[in-house]
Amino acid sequence: MTIDEIDRSILKLLRQDARRPVSEIARAIGLSAAPVSRRIERLEKTGVIRGYTALIDDQLSGSLEAFTEIRLGGDTETGELAEIVKDVPEVQQLFTIAGDSDVLVRIRVDDVDHLQQVVNALRRTGKLIGTKTMIVLHTWDRTPNYE
Repeated sequence: MTIDEIDRSILKLLRQDARRPVSEIARAIGLSAAPVSRRIERLEKTGVIRGYTALIDDQLSGSLEAFTEIRLGGDTETGELAEIVKDVPEVQQLFTIAGDSDVLVRIRVDDVDHLQQVVNALRRTGKLIGTKTMIVLHTWDRTPNYE
C-alpha cells in the first residue's frame, strides 16, 4: 500500500490524539471531512492503523518500573518466554534483542520486594541462564501527555 504525504499528516494527527474529530483533522490538513474519513477507513482496512488505545497513567499499575535482561537456555526459544510472561501481569513488554542478552523485559511493580518476587518467578521457569535487572529512576517519553 502506498502512503502519501496526506496520509502521513493524518497519521501524525491521529498519533497525537486518536479521538480527534475528522473535521478537525480535515481542517488541519486543508481537506474536507469526507476524503479524510475515506482515507482513515482505507488506512484501517489495510492494517496501517491497527487500532486505537487509551494511554493510562503507569502509576496505576505499580510505582516502580524496571527492565530485566534475560539470557535464555540453549534450546529455549523467545516464543516460550512470551508464553510464560503473558500470565505475569507485572510484565508490561518483552523485547527480543541482539547482544549478550536475548530478551529485555519491562516490568511494573509496587516496590523492590515485589520486583524480587517477579524476577524470582521468571528464574524458576528453568528457561533462563541469567538475568540482570535495572530499576528506572526517571522516564522521558515522546508520547503526548493529554490532561
